[in-house]
Amino acid sequence: MNTKTLAVNGIVAALYVVISFIIQPIAFGRFQFRVPEIFNHLIVFNKKYFFGIVIGVFLANLFFSPMVAYDLVFGVGQSAISLLITMATSRFIKTTWARMLVNTVVFTITMFLIALELHLAFHLPFIATWLVTAIGEFAVLVIGAPIMYLINKRVDFEKIIEA
Repeated sequence: MNTKTLAVNGIVAALYVVISFIIQPIAFGRFQFRVPEIFNHLIVFNKKYFFGIVIGVFLANLFFSPMVAYDLVFGVGQSAISLLITMATSRFIKTTWARMLVNTVVFTITMFLIALELHLAFHLPFIATWLVTAIGEFAVLVIGAPIMYLINKRVDFEKIIEA
């Protein structure tokens, strides 16, 4: 990984952590509306954002989650798995909007891992918890898609991380 890629990923991770800190009351626990998940859409523009996103999730969970051990396994795992699925499918999908749609669906469906985490930690009903966490994730990513698309028009996410 070159210096520029490392620096950009560091910025992505730092932004994820800072936004998580600001919105802690709605980002962790039984009901989650984790706004920094908007950065998951960066994977649509360039697969080199993978480490910045995953490290951001790891650090946010390490520093702010009331369920650190669970979140380091389930939260980081869910993010990594979802990003890898989006990366694998993106080579077959040509448009940015279609990739963002796939990314949104993938992250929404894989929220079953977060529901499992909350079921194990708080004994919450699995299906209801999956529904609630999936709705939160879906909302963040649907609202975030046009925001990331517009920001990309200005900064070009694909090229900013290239050497």
